[in-house]
Amino acid sequence: MPGRIATVPVDHYENFPVASILCPPRLRPAVVAIYHFARTADDLADEGNAPPAQRLADLAAYRDDLRRSLAGHAVSMRWAPVFQDLTLRVRQFSLPAAPLHALLDAFEQDVHNPVYPDRGALLDYCRRSANPIGRLLLHLYGIDDARSLAQSDAICTALQLINFWQDLSVDGPRGRCYVPDADRLQHGVPAADLAAARDSTAGRQLVAALCRWARGLMTEGAPLAVRVPGRAGWELRAVVAGGLRIADKIERMDHAALARRPTLGAVDLPALAWRTLTLKSLAA
Repeated sequence: MPGRIATVPVDHYENFPVASILCPPRLRPAVVAIYHFARTADDLADEGNAPPAQRLADLAAYRDDLRRSLAGHAVSMRWAPVFQDLTLRVRQFSLPAAPLHALLDAFEQDVHNPVYPDRGALLDYCRRSANPIGRLLLHLYGIDDARSLAQSDAICTALQLINFWQDLSVDGPRGRCYVPDADRLQHGVPAADLAAARDSTAGRQLVAALCRWARGLMTEGAPLAVRVPGRAGWELRAVVAGGLRIADKIERMDHAALARRPTLGAVDLPALAWRTLTLKSLAA
């Protein structure tokens, strides 16, 4: 949702197309500013050894600096470069504040590390952790109609979900689980199996169902990437293609994502390029 080429994660802020080769050059500084804002907040929530109370206090201070910067007031020295750049781009492009605050809401939720009882609860998390990024990018592209916003949300949520299923083998041992309890129970997978990243037939069936859910959302949102003109549209197509490529790799390993983490590399570039060029068939 915290630079990277449009389809392949670089650094560790998932699926964020920072200053990619396809991004319109005049927008790259704004995209980088948004990235640094989100990346810094994500690190406060999830990096290092700070206890949860300290992480929440840091995020509260970070949010206070966001409010101060948006109001034109001086911020603390701790994150001054982040907010100096962000404030400049907010003014330049009239970026809305609500998506920025929504991202901080999601990072605070990550600190609490809740159990997600059902898909609705996880979608609500994605509404704040992933969808704001797409909405900020659409704002930069000058797109704000309801249809496009809904399709952007579908793409961003799908990317977030695919990233979750990609990371099952590492998230469980780290004490994180984004699999909805209702899905886990439906497939008879013990919570301990997810925590231990223990592969099983039931676990693979669970991952297959979760990937179908994510693919459905991606297909729902894909027409936006075809409809947006110019380089911005090609960037969106590449983002969609990258997410679907990860889903393909999970499928080709018989959905054994609890056993190992699929990744994208140079060998995937031809397939990514082809899907980017032919995305219209997916969106038709």
